Amino acid sequence: MLTLVLIATVGAWIGFANPIFHFPLAALAFPLGLAWIGLRATSGKNALKYGWLAGTLAAIGCYYWMVIPVQIYGGLPWFIALPCPVLLAAVMSLYFGLFSLGMYHAGKQIDGVPLCLLAGFAWATMEMLMGTLFSGFPWTTLSSAFASWPFAIQGASVLGAYGLSGVFAMLAVALLLYSTYRSTLWFTVGLTACLTVFGFYRTMTFDTGNADFSVSLIQGNVDQGKKWVPAYQAATVKKYSKLTLEAMRDHKPALAIWPETAMPFYLQNMTPLRKGVEILAREANVNIITGSPAYHVTDMKKNNYVLYNRAWLMDTTGRTTQHYDKEHLVPFGEYMPFEEWMPFEKLVQAAGNFLPGSDNQPLKVNGVALGVLICYEAIFPELAQKQVERGASILLNISNDAWFGDTSAPQQHLNLSIMRAVEQGRWLARSTNTGISAFVDPVGRIVAMGTQFQAESLSLSIAPLSEMTLYHRIVGWLTFFIYTMTIAAFGFISYTAIRYKGNKNNV
Repeated sequence: MLTLVLIATVGAWIGFANPIFHFPLAALAFPLGLAWIGLRATSGKNALKYGWLAGTLAAIGCYYWMVIPVQIYGGLPWFIALPCPVLLAAVMSLYFGLFSLGMYHAGKQIDGVPLCLLAGFAWATMEMLMGTLFSGFPWTTLSSAFASWPFAIQGASVLGAYGLSGVFAMLAVALLLYSTYRSTLWFTVGLTACLTVFGFYRTMTFDTGNADFSVSLIQGNVDQGKKWVPAYQAATVKKYSKLTLEAMRDHKPALAIWPETAMPFYLQNMTPLRKGVEILAREANVNIITGSPAYHVTDMKKNNYVLYNRAWLMDTTGRTTQHYDKEHLVPFGEYMPFEEWMPFEKLVQAAGNFLPGSDNQPLKVNGVALGVLICYEAIFPELAQKQVERGASILLNISNDAWFGDTSAPQQHLNLSIMRAVEQGRWLARSTNTGISAFVDPVGRIVAMGTQFQAESLSLSIAPLSEMTLYHRIVGWLTFFIYTMTIAAFGFISYTAIRYKGNKNNV
Protein backbone atom coordinates (compact mmCIF):
# COMPACT_ATOMS: atom_id res chain seq x y z
CA MET A 1 0.00 0.00 0.00
CA LEU A 2 2.81 2.41 0.78
CA THR A 3 4.08 2.00 -2.79
CA LEU A 4 0.68 3.10 -4.09
CA VAL A 5 0.71 6.04 -1.68
CA LEU A 6 4.10 7.02 -3.12
CA ILE A 7 2.83 6.76 -6.71
CA ALA A 8 -0.09 9.06 -6.00
CA THR A 9 2.03 11.51 -4.01
CA VAL A 10 4.87 11.86 -6.52
CA GLY A 11 2.37 12.11 -9.37
CA ALA A 12 0.75 15.13 -7.70
CA TRP A 13 4.06 16.76 -6.79
CA ILE A 14 5.33 16.55 -10.37
CA GLY A 15 2.01 16.88 -12.17
CA PHE A 16 0.86 20.13 -10.56
CA ALA A 17 2.87 23.28 -11.21
CA ASN A 18 6.05 23.63 -9.19
CA PRO A 19 9.36 25.53 -9.62
CA ILE A 20 11.56 22.40 -9.82
CA PHE A 21 10.13 20.03 -12.44
CA HIS A 22 6.61 20.06 -13.84
CA PHE A 23 5.31 17.36 -16.19
CA PRO A 24 1.49 17.56 -16.51
CA LEU A 25 0.99 13.94 -17.59
CA ALA A 26 2.36 12.79 -14.22
CA ALA A 27 -0.77 14.22 -12.59
CA LEU A 28 -2.69 11.18 -13.86
CA ALA A 29 -0.71 9.10 -11.36
CA PHE A 30 -2.60 10.88 -8.60
CA PRO A 31 -6.11 9.53 -9.34
CA LEU A 32 -4.54 6.31 -10.62
CA GLY A 33 -2.79 5.77 -7.28
CA LEU A 34 -5.89 6.64 -5.26
CA ALA A 35 -8.04 4.27 -7.33
CA TRP A 36 -5.43 1.53 -7.04
CA ILE A 37 -5.42 1.95 -3.26
CA GLY A 38 -9.18 1.45 -3.23
CA LEU A 39 -9.12 -1.57 -5.51
CA ARG A 40 -6.27 -3.26 -3.61
CA ALA A 41 -7.47 -2.48 -0.09
CA THR A 42 -8.51 -5.37 2.12
CA SER A 43 -11.20 -3.31 3.81
CA GLY A 44 -13.06 -0.04 3.48
CA LYS A 45 -11.19 1.27 6.52
CA ASN A 46 -7.82 0.65 4.85
CA ALA A 47 -9.00 2.22 1.59
CA LEU A 48 -10.07 5.37 3.44
CA LYS A 49 -6.90 5.48 5.56
CA TYR A 50 -4.36 5.03 2.78
CA GLY A 51 -6.30 7.19 0.34
CA TRP A 52 -6.35 9.95 2.96
CA LEU A 53 -2.61 9.50 3.61
CA ALA A 54 -1.77 9.71 -0.10
CA GLY A 55 -3.97 12.77 -0.51
CA THR A 56 -2.44 14.46 2.53
CA LEU A 57 1.14 13.95 1.36
CA ALA A 58 0.23 15.07 -2.16
CA ALA A 59 -1.58 18.18 -0.91
CA ILE A 60 1.26 19.17 1.43
CA GLY A 61 3.52 19.30 -1.61
CA CYS A 62 1.00 21.60 -3.32
CA TYR A 63 0.11 23.76 -0.28
CA TYR A 64 3.53 24.20 1.37
CA TRP A 65 3.63 27.85 0.26
CA MET A 66 1.05 28.70 2.95
CA VAL A 67 3.85 28.93 5.48
CA ILE A 68 5.12 32.17 3.90
CA PRO A 69 2.01 34.37 4.30
CA VAL A 70 1.30 32.94 7.75
CA GLN A 71 4.78 33.35 9.19
CA ILE A 72 6.40 36.22 7.28
CA TYR A 73 3.39 38.46 6.64
CA GLY A 74 1.05 37.19 9.32
CA GLY A 75 3.71 37.56 11.99
CA LEU A 76 2.93 34.22 13.59
CA PRO A 77 5.73 32.00 14.93
CA TRP A 78 7.10 29.07 12.94
CA PHE A 79 5.57 26.48 15.26
CA ILE A 80 2.12 27.80 14.25
CA ALA A 81 2.94 28.51 10.59
CA LEU A 82 4.48 25.13 9.75
CA PRO A 83 1.41 23.03 10.67
CA CYS A 84 -0.96 25.23 8.59
CA PRO A 85 -0.42 23.55 5.20
CA VAL A 86 -0.39 20.16 6.93
CA LEU A 87 -3.72 20.81 8.65
CA LEU A 88 -5.33 22.14 5.47
CA ALA A 89 -3.98 19.19 3.49
CA ALA A 90 -5.28 16.74 6.09
CA VAL A 91 -8.78 18.24 5.93
CA MET A 92 -8.96 18.52 2.14
CA SER A 93 -7.64 14.99 1.76
CA LEU A 94 -10.75 13.58 3.36
CA TYR A 95 -12.18 13.95 -0.14
CA PHE A 96 -9.38 11.84 -1.60
CA GLY A 97 -9.81 9.23 1.10
CA LEU A 98 -13.51 9.03 0.28
CA PHE A 99 -12.65 8.61 -3.41
CA SER A 100 -10.47 5.60 -2.56
CA LEU A 101 -13.23 4.26 -0.33
CA GLY A 102 -15.73 4.66 -3.17
CA MET A 103 -13.42 2.78 -5.53
CA TYR A 104 -13.09 0.00 -2.96
CA HIS A 105 -16.84 -0.58 -2.91
CA ALA A 106 -17.31 0.01 -6.65
CA GLY A 107 -14.57 -2.48 -7.51
CA LYS A 108 -16.52 -5.23 -5.79
CA GLN A 109 -19.58 -4.71 -7.99
CA ILE A 110 -18.38 -3.48 -11.40
CA ASP A 111 -15.25 -3.60 -13.53
CA GLY A 112 -13.84 -2.55 -16.88
CA VAL A 113 -15.20 0.54 -18.65
CA PRO A 114 -18.16 1.01 -16.24
CA LEU A 115 -15.67 1.30 -13.38
CA CYS A 116 -13.69 3.90 -15.34
CA LEU A 117 -16.85 5.90 -15.99
CA LEU A 118 -17.85 5.78 -12.34
CA ALA A 119 -14.39 6.94 -11.30
CA GLY A 120 -14.74 9.95 -13.59
CA PHE A 121 -18.16 10.94 -12.27
CA ALA A 122 -16.97 10.45 -8.70
CA TRP A 123 -13.87 12.60 -9.26
CA ALA A 124 -15.86 15.41 -10.90
CA THR A 125 -18.36 15.31 -8.04
CA MET A 126 -15.53 15.40 -5.53
CA GLU A 127 -13.99 18.51 -7.11
CA MET A 128 -17.36 20.27 -7.27
CA LEU A 129 -17.85 19.60 -3.57
CA MET A 130 -14.32 20.81 -2.84
CA GLY A 131 -15.24 24.07 -4.56
CA THR A 132 -18.45 24.65 -2.63
CA LEU A 133 -18.50 23.10 0.85
CA PHE A 134 -17.16 25.11 3.81
CA SER A 135 -16.30 28.16 1.69
CA GLY A 136 -14.58 25.97 -0.92
CA PHE A 137 -10.95 25.56 -1.89
CA PRO A 138 -10.63 23.90 -5.34
CA TRP A 139 -6.89 24.55 -5.59
CA THR A 140 -5.72 21.15 -6.84
CA THR A 141 -8.21 20.50 -9.62
CA LEU A 142 -6.82 17.79 -11.87
CA SER A 143 -7.54 19.63 -15.12
CA SER A 144 -5.51 22.68 -14.04
CA ALA A 145 -2.37 20.53 -13.98
CA PHE A 146 -2.64 20.44 -17.80
CA ALA A 147 -3.07 24.21 -18.28
CA SER A 148 0.43 24.52 -19.75
CA TRP A 149 -0.73 22.21 -22.59
CA PRO A 150 -3.57 24.21 -24.19
CA PHE A 151 -4.68 21.35 -26.49
CA ALA A 152 -5.29 19.15 -23.43
CA ILE A 153 -7.74 21.50 -21.70
CA GLN A 154 -10.14 22.39 -24.52
CA GLY A 155 -12.65 19.95 -23.09
CA ALA A 156 -13.29 22.57 -20.40
CA SER A 157 -15.19 24.62 -23.02
CA VAL A 158 -17.74 21.77 -23.04
CA LEU A 159 -17.49 20.09 -19.64
CA GLY A 160 -15.92 22.79 -17.48
CA ALA A 161 -12.77 22.30 -15.41
CA TYR A 162 -14.46 19.91 -12.99
CA GLY A 163 -15.98 17.80 -15.74
CA LEU A 164 -12.66 17.67 -17.59
CA SER A 165 -10.97 16.54 -14.38
CA GLY A 166 -13.47 13.70 -14.33
CA VAL A 167 -12.47 12.72 -17.86
CA PHE A 168 -8.79 12.69 -16.84
CA ALA A 169 -9.69 10.50 -13.85
CA MET A 170 -11.50 8.11 -16.22
CA LEU A 171 -8.37 7.97 -18.34
CA ALA A 172 -6.17 7.32 -15.29
CA VAL A 173 -8.30 4.41 -14.11
CA ALA A 174 -8.48 3.02 -17.66
CA LEU A 175 -4.67 3.04 -17.76
CA LEU A 176 -4.69 1.17 -14.46
CA LEU A 177 -7.04 -1.53 -15.75
CA TYR A 178 -5.94 -1.90 -19.37
CA SER A 179 -3.83 -5.02 -18.78
CA THR A 180 -6.76 -6.80 -17.13
CA TYR A 181 -9.68 -5.70 -19.29
CA ARG A 182 -9.18 -5.40 -23.06
CA SER A 183 -12.14 -3.00 -23.30
CA THR A 184 -10.35 -0.44 -21.13
CA LEU A 185 -7.41 -0.43 -23.55
CA TRP A 186 -9.69 0.64 -26.38
CA PHE A 187 -11.41 3.07 -24.02
CA THR A 188 -8.02 4.62 -23.22
CA VAL A 189 -7.10 4.96 -26.89
CA GLY A 190 -10.49 6.37 -27.84
CA LEU A 191 -10.62 8.87 -24.96
CA THR A 192 -7.07 10.06 -25.59
CA ALA A 193 -7.81 10.48 -29.30
CA CYS A 194 -10.98 12.48 -28.61
CA LEU A 195 -9.23 14.83 -26.16
CA THR A 196 -6.27 15.33 -28.50
CA VAL A 197 -8.18 15.78 -31.77
CA PHE A 198 -10.75 18.12 -30.25
CA GLY A 199 -8.00 20.02 -28.44
CA PHE A 200 -5.87 20.67 -31.50
CA TYR A 201 -8.90 21.39 -33.67
CA ARG A 202 -10.25 24.01 -31.29
CA THR A 203 -6.90 25.71 -30.67
CA MET A 204 -6.24 25.92 -34.41
CA THR A 205 -9.70 27.05 -35.54
CA PHE A 206 -11.05 29.20 -32.70
CA ASP A 207 -11.62 32.82 -33.73
CA THR A 208 -9.95 34.91 -31.03
CA GLY A 209 -11.67 38.04 -32.34
CA ASN A 210 -10.69 41.47 -33.57
CA ALA A 211 -7.98 42.60 -31.16
CA ASP A 212 -8.79 46.32 -31.00
CA PHE A 213 -8.97 46.94 -27.23
CA SER A 214 -5.54 47.99 -25.99
CA VAL A 215 -4.69 47.12 -22.38
CA SER A 216 -1.61 47.55 -20.21
CA LEU A 217 -0.99 45.45 -17.11
CA ILE A 218 1.05 47.32 -14.52
CA GLN A 219 3.14 45.09 -12.25
CA GLY A 220 4.46 47.26 -9.43
CA ASN A 221 6.52 44.65 -7.58
CA VAL A 222 5.87 46.49 -4.32
CA ASP A 223 7.43 44.99 -1.21
CA GLN A 224 4.62 43.34 0.73
CA GLY A 225 6.36 44.11 4.01
CA LYS A 226 6.29 47.86 3.28
CA LYS A 227 3.05 48.05 1.37
CA TRP A 228 0.77 49.09 4.21
CA VAL A 229 3.28 51.45 5.88
CA PRO A 230 1.80 54.98 5.55
CA ALA A 231 5.18 56.54 4.81
CA TYR A 232 5.53 54.29 1.76
CA GLN A 233 2.13 55.06 0.19
CA ALA A 234 3.22 58.08 -1.83
CA ALA A 235 6.13 56.12 -3.28
CA THR A 236 3.70 53.37 -4.31
CA VAL A 237 1.50 55.85 -6.19
CA LYS A 238 4.56 57.33 -7.92
CA LYS A 239 5.79 53.88 -8.92
CA TYR A 240 2.51 52.88 -10.54
CA SER A 241 2.17 56.29 -12.16
CA LYS A 242 5.66 56.05 -13.67
CA LEU A 243 5.05 52.57 -15.08
CA THR A 244 1.68 53.66 -16.48
CA LEU A 245 3.16 56.73 -18.18
CA GLU A 246 5.83 54.53 -19.77
CA ALA A 247 3.13 52.19 -21.06
CA MET A 248 1.16 55.16 -22.42
CA ARG A 249 4.22 56.50 -24.20
CA ASP A 250 4.96 53.19 -25.89
CA HIS A 251 1.51 51.64 -26.44
CA LYS A 252 -1.22 54.23 -25.72
CA PRO A 253 -3.62 51.74 -24.08
CA ALA A 254 -7.27 52.58 -23.46
CA LEU A 255 -7.02 50.89 -20.06
CA ALA A 256 -4.29 50.44 -17.46
CA ILE A 257 -4.89 47.66 -14.95
CA TRP A 258 -3.23 47.80 -11.55
CA PRO A 259 -3.25 44.79 -9.17
CA GLU A 260 -5.35 43.92 -6.15
CA THR A 261 -4.88 46.53 -3.37
CA ALA A 262 -2.29 48.28 -5.52
CA MET A 263 -3.39 51.45 -3.73
CA PRO A 264 -2.97 50.60 0.00
CA PHE A 265 -5.28 53.39 1.17
CA TYR A 266 -8.91 54.41 0.76
CA LEU A 267 -9.07 55.63 -2.83
CA GLN A 268 -12.62 56.88 -2.23
CA ASN A 269 -11.32 59.57 0.13
CA MET A 270 -10.34 62.90 -1.41
CA THR A 271 -6.71 62.85 -0.26
CA PRO A 272 -3.47 63.99 -1.92
CA LEU A 273 -2.78 60.33 -2.75
CA ARG A 274 -6.05 60.02 -4.66
CA LYS A 275 -5.38 63.38 -6.30
CA GLY A 276 -2.17 61.96 -7.75
CA VAL A 277 -4.07 59.10 -9.40
CA GLU A 278 -6.72 61.52 -10.72
CA ILE A 279 -4.09 63.73 -12.31
CA LEU A 280 -2.51 60.71 -13.97
CA ALA A 281 -5.86 59.52 -15.41
CA ARG A 282 -6.73 62.97 -16.77
CA GLU A 283 -3.37 64.03 -18.14
CA ALA A 284 -2.49 60.63 -19.62
CA ASN A 285 -6.09 60.23 -20.87
CA VAL A 286 -6.24 56.64 -19.62
CA ASN A 287 -8.84 54.62 -17.75
CA ILE A 288 -7.41 52.90 -14.68
CA ILE A 289 -8.69 49.86 -12.82
CA THR A 290 -6.98 49.46 -9.48
CA GLY A 291 -7.46 47.52 -6.30
CA SER A 292 -7.99 49.39 -3.05
CA PRO A 293 -9.75 48.77 0.25
CA ALA A 294 -13.08 50.56 0.56
CA TYR A 295 -15.59 51.27 3.29
CA HIS A 296 -19.28 52.00 3.67
CA VAL A 297 -20.58 53.87 6.73
CA THR A 298 -23.52 52.07 8.29
CA ASP A 299 -24.06 54.36 11.29
CA MET A 300 -22.50 57.80 11.15
CA LYS A 301 -23.36 58.68 14.75
CA LYS A 302 -21.67 55.55 16.12
CA ASN A 303 -18.94 55.65 13.47
CA ASN A 304 -19.82 52.11 12.36
CA TYR A 305 -18.66 50.98 8.94
CA VAL A 306 -18.01 47.87 6.87
CA LEU A 307 -15.01 47.16 4.64
CA TYR A 308 -14.65 45.74 1.12
CA ASN A 309 -11.79 44.50 -1.03
CA ARG A 310 -12.60 46.61 -4.06
CA ALA A 311 -11.57 47.13 -7.66
CA TRP A 312 -12.19 50.74 -8.70
CA LEU A 313 -12.55 52.03 -12.23
CA MET A 314 -11.23 55.57 -12.56
CA ASP A 315 -12.17 57.07 -15.92
CA THR A 316 -10.23 59.64 -17.94
CA THR A 317 -11.89 62.49 -16.03
CA GLY A 318 -10.67 61.16 -12.67
CA ARG A 319 -14.09 59.96 -11.49
CA THR A 320 -14.67 56.60 -9.79
CA THR A 321 -18.27 55.79 -10.65
CA GLN A 322 -17.89 52.02 -11.12
CA HIS A 323 -16.47 49.38 -8.83
CA TYR A 324 -16.43 45.66 -8.05
CA ASP A 325 -16.35 44.29 -4.49
CA LYS A 326 -14.74 40.90 -3.96
CA GLU A 327 -17.43 38.31 -3.36
CA HIS A 328 -15.50 35.21 -2.30
CA LEU A 329 -13.22 36.21 0.55
CA VAL A 330 -10.27 34.24 1.90
CA PRO A 331 -11.08 32.75 5.31
CA PHE A 332 -8.46 33.58 7.95
CA GLY A 333 -7.02 36.11 5.49
CA GLU A 334 -9.72 38.64 4.65
CA TYR A 335 -12.13 37.68 7.39
CA MET A 336 -12.03 35.48 10.47
CA PRO A 337 -14.60 32.72 10.77
CA PHE A 338 -15.42 32.00 14.41
CA GLU A 339 -13.40 35.09 15.33
CA GLU A 340 -14.43 35.07 18.97
CA TRP A 341 -12.77 31.67 19.49
CA MET A 342 -9.58 32.28 17.52
CA PRO A 343 -6.33 32.90 19.45
CA PHE A 344 -4.90 35.10 16.66
CA GLU A 345 -6.01 37.83 14.29
CA LYS A 346 -6.44 37.46 10.54
CA LEU A 347 -3.30 37.19 8.46
CA VAL A 348 -3.69 39.95 5.86
CA GLN A 349 -1.93 43.23 6.61
CA ALA A 350 -4.73 45.50 5.53
CA ALA A 351 -7.54 47.64 6.84
CA GLY A 352 -9.56 45.06 8.73
CA ASN A 353 -12.15 42.34 8.27
CA PHE A 354 -13.85 42.57 4.89
CA LEU A 355 -17.42 41.81 3.92
CA PRO A 356 -18.23 40.10 0.62
CA GLY A 357 -19.66 42.15 -2.21
CA SER A 358 -22.92 41.33 -3.96
CA ASP A 359 -24.74 42.11 -7.18
CA ASN A 360 -21.51 43.05 -8.95
CA GLN A 361 -21.79 44.05 -12.60
CA PRO A 362 -18.97 44.05 -15.16
CA LEU A 363 -16.99 47.28 -15.33
CA LYS A 364 -17.50 49.08 -18.63
CA VAL A 365 -14.72 50.92 -20.42
CA ASN A 366 -15.42 52.45 -23.84
CA GLY A 367 -18.33 50.05 -24.26
CA VAL A 368 -16.27 46.96 -23.32
CA ALA A 369 -17.59 44.96 -20.36
CA LEU A 370 -14.89 43.59 -18.06
CA GLY A 371 -15.78 40.75 -15.70
CA VAL A 372 -13.60 41.22 -12.61
CA LEU A 373 -12.24 38.40 -10.46
CA ILE A 374 -10.15 39.51 -7.49
CA CYS A 375 -7.29 37.25 -6.41
CA TYR A 376 -8.35 33.67 -5.77
CA GLU A 377 -11.86 34.31 -7.07
CA ALA A 378 -10.33 33.11 -10.33
CA ILE A 379 -10.24 29.53 -9.00
CA PHE A 380 -14.06 29.41 -8.75
CA PRO A 381 -15.81 28.67 -12.07
CA GLU A 382 -19.18 30.02 -10.93
CA LEU A 383 -17.84 33.56 -10.44
CA ALA A 384 -16.52 33.83 -14.00
CA GLN A 385 -19.75 32.22 -15.19
CA LYS A 386 -21.77 34.91 -13.42
CA GLN A 387 -19.74 37.77 -14.86
CA VAL A 388 -20.10 36.46 -18.41
CA GLU A 389 -23.80 35.87 -17.80
CA ARG A 390 -24.03 39.58 -16.93
CA GLY A 391 -22.38 40.61 -20.17
CA ALA A 392 -18.62 40.43 -19.61
CA SER A 393 -16.77 40.21 -22.94
CA ILE A 394 -13.32 40.09 -21.31
CA LEU A 395 -12.29 38.52 -18.00
CA LEU A 396 -10.01 40.47 -15.69
CA ASN A 397 -8.13 38.97 -12.74
CA ILE A 398 -6.26 41.29 -10.39
CA SER A 399 -4.23 39.69 -7.63
CA ASN A 400 -1.44 40.21 -5.13
CA ASP A 401 0.59 37.01 -5.27
CA ALA A 402 3.44 38.66 -3.36
CA TRP A 403 2.08 36.74 -0.37
CA PHE A 404 3.41 33.51 -1.84
CA GLY A 405 7.02 34.44 -2.55
CA ASP A 406 9.02 32.35 -5.01
CA THR A 407 6.96 29.17 -4.60
CA SER A 408 4.61 26.97 -6.60
CA ALA A 409 1.58 29.10 -5.76
CA PRO A 410 1.84 31.87 -8.41
CA GLN A 411 2.07 29.35 -11.27
CA GLN A 412 -0.67 27.17 -9.77
CA HIS A 413 -2.84 30.27 -9.42
CA LEU A 414 -2.20 31.26 -13.05
CA ASN A 415 -3.05 27.74 -14.25
CA LEU A 416 -6.36 27.81 -12.40
CA SER A 417 -7.11 31.23 -13.91
CA ILE A 418 -6.39 29.90 -17.41
CA MET A 419 -9.21 27.39 -16.95
CA ARG A 420 -11.70 30.26 -16.61
CA ALA A 421 -10.66 31.66 -20.01
CA VAL A 422 -11.26 28.29 -21.69
CA GLU A 423 -14.54 27.60 -19.90
CA GLN A 424 -16.00 30.95 -20.91
CA GLY A 425 -14.24 31.50 -24.27
CA ARG A 426 -12.95 34.90 -23.18
CA TRP A 427 -9.66 36.73 -23.21
CA LEU A 428 -8.18 36.95 -19.71
CA ALA A 429 -6.08 39.90 -18.59
CA ARG A 430 -4.28 39.12 -15.34
CA SER A 431 -2.50 41.88 -13.39
CA THR A 432 -0.53 41.01 -10.27
CA ASN A 433 1.83 42.82 -7.92
CA THR A 434 4.88 40.56 -8.27
CA GLY A 435 3.74 38.17 -11.02
CA ILE A 436 2.69 36.20 -12.80
CA SER A 437 0.95 38.87 -14.91
CA ALA A 438 -0.26 37.59 -18.26
CA PHE A 439 -2.63 37.83 -21.20
CA VAL A 440 -4.40 34.55 -21.94
CA ASP A 441 -6.44 33.98 -25.09
CA PRO A 442 -9.85 32.22 -25.11
CA VAL A 443 -8.30 28.79 -25.72
CA GLY A 444 -5.88 29.09 -22.79
CA ARG A 445 -2.71 30.09 -24.61
CA ILE A 446 -0.47 32.56 -22.80
CA VAL A 447 0.03 35.26 -25.44
CA ALA A 448 2.17 37.53 -23.26
CA MET A 449 3.60 36.99 -19.78
CA GLY A 450 5.54 39.23 -17.44
CA THR A 451 8.66 38.51 -15.42
CA GLN A 452 8.19 37.64 -11.77
CA PHE A 453 9.55 40.01 -9.12
CA GLN A 454 10.19 42.79 -11.61
CA ALA A 455 8.48 46.18 -11.86
CA GLU A 456 7.22 46.43 -15.43
CA SER A 457 4.25 46.90 -17.71
CA LEU A 458 2.84 44.40 -20.17
CA SER A 459 0.72 45.68 -23.07
CA LEU A 460 -1.43 43.96 -25.67
CA SER A 461 -4.49 44.55 -27.83
CA ILE A 462 -7.18 41.98 -27.03
CA ALA A 463 -10.66 41.27 -28.31
CA PRO A 464 -14.04 41.59 -26.57
CA LEU A 465 -16.09 38.47 -27.38
CA SER A 466 -19.78 37.74 -26.99
CA GLU A 467 -20.20 34.11 -28.15
CA MET A 468 -21.02 31.69 -25.32
CA THR A 469 -19.27 28.35 -24.94
CA LEU A 470 -21.29 25.16 -24.71
CA TYR A 471 -20.16 24.85 -21.09
CA HIS A 472 -21.55 28.29 -20.29
CA ARG A 473 -24.91 27.36 -21.79
CA ILE A 474 -25.31 23.94 -20.15
CA VAL A 475 -23.47 24.32 -16.83
CA GLY A 476 -26.63 23.96 -14.74
CA TRP A 477 -27.74 20.77 -16.49
CA LEU A 478 -24.17 19.46 -16.52
CA THR A 479 -23.78 19.91 -12.77
CA PHE A 480 -27.12 18.20 -12.13
CA PHE A 481 -26.18 15.32 -14.45
CA ILE A 482 -22.81 14.70 -12.78
CA TYR A 483 -24.28 14.72 -9.28
CA THR A 484 -27.19 12.52 -10.33
CA MET A 485 -25.03 9.93 -12.08
CA THR A 486 -22.66 9.69 -9.11
CA ILE A 487 -25.43 9.36 -6.54
CA ALA A 488 -27.35 6.86 -8.68
CA ALA A 489 -24.26 4.73 -9.33
CA PHE A 490 -23.18 4.51 -5.71
CA GLY A 491 -26.79 4.03 -4.66
CA PHE A 492 -27.03 1.05 -6.99
CA ILE A 493 -23.72 -0.32 -5.70
CA SER A 494 -24.86 0.03 -2.10
CA TYR A 495 -28.21 -1.62 -2.84
CA THR A 496 -26.53 -4.51 -4.64
CA ALA A 497 -24.01 -5.03 -1.83
CA ILE A 498 -26.72 -5.00 0.84
CA ARG A 499 -28.88 -7.40 -1.15
CA TYR A 500 -25.94 -9.73 -1.75
CA LYS A 501 -25.06 -9.69 1.95
CA GLY A 502 -28.67 -10.41 2.87
CA ASN A 503 -28.89 -13.34 0.46
CA LYS A 504 -25.59 -14.71 1.79
CA ASN A 505 -26.82 -14.55 5.37
CA ASN A 506 -30.06 -16.32 4.43
CA VAL A 507 -28.08 -19.17 2.91
